Amino acid sequence: MKSGLSDNKPLRIALIAGEVSGDWLGAGLIGELQKRYPNAIFEGVTGPQMRAAGCASLADIEALSLFGVSEVIREIPRVLKLRRELFAHFMRCQPDVVIGIDAPAFNTALEKRLRVQGIRTAHYVCPTAWAWRKGRVRSIRASVDLLLSIFPFEREFFDRHNVPVRYVGHRLADELPMHPNAMAAREALHLEPDALYLGLLPGSRRSEVKYLGPAFIETARWLNARLPGLRLVAPMATPAVRALFEQQLAQAPGVQVTLVDGRSREVMLACDSLLLASGTATLEAALLKTPMVVAYALSPFNKAIATLLGVHKIQFFSMPNLIAKQALVPEFRQHQVRPEILGPWAYRLLTSAGARQRQTLGFDDIHEQLRCNADATAAQAVAELIERPA
Repeated sequence: MKSGLSDNKPLRIALIAGEVSGDWLGAGLIGELQKRYPNAIFEGVTGPQMRAAGCASLADIEALSLFGVSEVIREIPRVLKLRRELFAHFMRCQPDVVIGIDAPAFNTALEKRLRVQGIRTAHYVCPTAWAWRKGRVRSIRASVDLLLSIFPFEREFFDRHNVPVRYVGHRLADELPMHPNAMAAREALHLEPDALYLGLLPGSRRSEVKYLGPAFIETARWLNARLPGLRLVAPMATPAVRALFEQQLAQAPGVQVTLVDGRSREVMLACDSLLLASGTATLEAALLKTPMVVAYALSPFNKAIATLLGVHKIQFFSMPNLIAKQALVPEFRQHQVRPEILGPWAYRLLTSAGARQRQTLGFDDIHEQLRCNADATAAQAVAELIERPA
């Protein structure tokens, strides 16, 4: 494999992001790499933030942002065509490193083919082989020269499996203050300064809201009966999600919820506690220091797939618990997602300062673990890979 500093040609760095979060990570990485290599050429699969950072676009991230089994199946021919085109392009231009950002189903196969041809490869955000499909570790090991880990438990897992990994921390932990201003968020949202607020976040996709929305609404009814002064607020990720949640609310007379378009971060910060879907929002809520109860529920089809893959065997599924390696936040799945189970846990967080403090102290520790100046740390790791002798 060639070293990127072996001749006088400008360094060429390729990045392939598959969704909005990857665009955000890629933009931060590009900014730091530009400080080290001001004449470098950046190109790849991009979103608006990567393009603004100076990365030429070979394709838009929308090409890889697929949701749901049916959509994935329908788009397989187009996605495979894009992967072939990218491989041919990179073979012609011979980048000094190709960095896949998340989207492992697309990126690792491309990385493997390029690495076999002598092009150095890195992957930013570890594939979830640590949780399920552990047989994928062999494929990952064959695909990358460097894995950039954003969570400490990932580094431990891939170290054990002899995958070259560098822990870089999480960019969000660098971005958010250790002690965010909840009252400022309430003012910005025009919420009552002294009222008790529960945030409902049943998911950012219709498929999540379909299965969690009714249970969250009925849990809110359960809580209202015991806490008459409780206020409810829910950020809506998209117009389609809002329309579905409004339909569900219409079937639950008496439950009053203030709906906010977008602005999920401000809503999470403004609330005293949260009832939310498992996913990246749980990490953001932890870094905002807002106590939470976490839930997930799958369709019968996706539940069957998850069972085949062994997902049900995982001890924890919420990110705060995975990082803390303990049951820091209550989490519930499938048949457990019922008002009589969710309600008492949410009630405790809304009424017990001790219960809230137990979580927030754990969140402080998580924040400290993840705050590693991720952009610069990742760029340094990539630079060492580029400059490593062939």
